[in-house]
Order: sequence, then structure tokens, then C-alpha cells
Amino acid sequence: MSVTQLRAFHFVAAAGSYSQAARGMAVSQSTLSGQVRQLEAASGMALFERKARGVTLTPDGEALYKVTSRLFAALAEARTLLKSRTNEGGRLRIAADGVVHSLPILRALKQQRPRLVFSLIVQNSDSVIEQLLEYRADIGITAQLPTDPRLHVRPLSSMKIGIFLPERHPWTARTELCLADLSGCPFVLRERGSRTREVFEQNLALQDITLGPILEVSTREGVREAVAAGFGAGVVADLEFGFDTRLRFLPLRDAPIAIDEYLVCLDERRRLPIVTEFFACAAATFTPPASPVRSGPEAA
Repeated sequence: MSVTQLRAFHFVAAAGSYSQAARGMAVSQSTLSGQVRQLEAASGMALFERKARGVTLTPDGEALYKVTSRLFAALAEARTLLKSRTNEGGRLRIAADGVVHSLPILRALKQQRPRLVFSLIVQNSDSVIEQLLEYRADIGITAQLPTDPRLHVRPLSSMKIGIFLPERHPWTARTELCLADLSGCPFVLRERGSRTREVFEQNLALQDITLGPILEVSTREGVREAVAAGFGAGVVADLEFGFDTRLRFLPLRDAPIAIDEYLVCLDERRRLPIVTEFFACAAATFTPPASPVRSGPEAA
């Protein structure tokens, strides 16, 4: 048994497939498979059940994965601790469902760590969680409350939804709208799976409101352009609207369901200095909603 074999097992277990783990480790799939086979032969244990698509852990594999999770989390923590004491830098990978929260936090963290190197991936909420569980991101910012016990979750902020319209729309003379105003109106919405759309439809359902024709667009930028072109109204969280002279934002006064954003990381990594500093910068930058902190089963 070697650390190399344990690392190969750990990444395959985290990714759920040899192909994804091989891409993440930048090695060939055959090399990874050989290392896992050597570990199984040396231990006399079957660690994975091979499926048509990917693999699942056997009971022995699940027990070993708990051990390797602690092992590699401790190694990563030691590495980060040593680096943070010498260069005020470090590396951090962020996966987020938008930039409105991530960039202010990173700006504050950069002031504490001038030589910080970071990457920011912007994807939908489900993909953010996948990035964390596959060890491709250190911290996630998402509007989808995760339920996976391997994740540590903290509330970040709460955003109210509103409507945005072309500047020349008759409603722009108003200061706010109510949900009943929207009945039968044409809308431009993100595809299903968008957390903003999900919350908007939950609010509509409270008053049994039915919209008019809906144009689905796959990106936020596309929705904005379609609304500006006059295809319908759009829906957006108040903090995410930004500034566009072509458009006007109007709050919905009777939409009680808000969009809550969460900070998420693997529970095994939440004590890393750079992660705790990121969380501290987030708390200083945004006011979190009144939701409890939730951690994995081994949280202290």
C-alpha cells in the first residue's frame, strides 16, 4: 500500500468514476485503474462496485474513504498553513452561481493576502455543488441549500426578487409592482433549474398567478438582452440587477419568498486558514439571513 494508491482510490471515490478522476488528476485512466487494482490486491478487499456508468463504493470502500478524506484534508491543511505563514498568498478555487457575492469577498481577502492567487468559475447552483464534491473547488457560493452531509454550509445573504423592464415600458413610472400585476404578461425567463426562476414561480403559486407567453433563454446576459429588445419582462434578485440604462428594476412588494445564498465547502476543509479567512471576509461584507450553520457529521 502506498500514498499514491490511496490518492488514486480517494479521487475515484470522490468523483464516482475513473474518467472524471483521471481528468482531475491529469493522469491516464489506465494508470489510475492500475493503482486502485494494486491497492485492492494488497488489501484483499473489493473497494468499488463497477457500474455501466461509473463506480460505487463497497462497505469496505466507504470505510476507507472516510479515512482517506481525513488524511488528505490534513495534508492540505498542513500545506496551506505552511504557505500562509511565509508569503501572505495561497491559492483558492471558487465556484459560484454569480459574481455579485464572490467578487466583494475576494477583494477583501486580497487585501489580507496580497499575493493570493484565485480562480472563479461561474455556473448554476447544482454545478457549484458538483465542483466541491469532485475536489475541483475549495469554496462554493450557491442559492441551492445543499443536503449532502459531507458539506459545511453557512448562510451568506438574502435577496428579494423583482421585475425588470425596458426603460420605455409604461410600468416604469411606478415605484413597485405586486404579483397580481403580472397575470397574463409575457416574460423572458432562464431555463428550468434556475434558482431565480424557481423562487419566482413559488411566489406566483402563492397567489395562483399565471403568466402570459414565456421565452426561455439559457444565460443571464441573454435574458437581459431579450428584455431590452421588448420580448417581455424579466425577473432578477435585487442585488444582481446591476446598472443598465436600457432597463428599470421594480421590486415586488408582496413576494415573501426570497433567494438565500450560502457559503459551502467540504466539511473536511472548513478549518483551513484560507477558507476560514474567506468566511470571515464574507461575514464582514454581507449580512446573513437568520439560518443556522450546518456541518457534516464529524464537525466539532
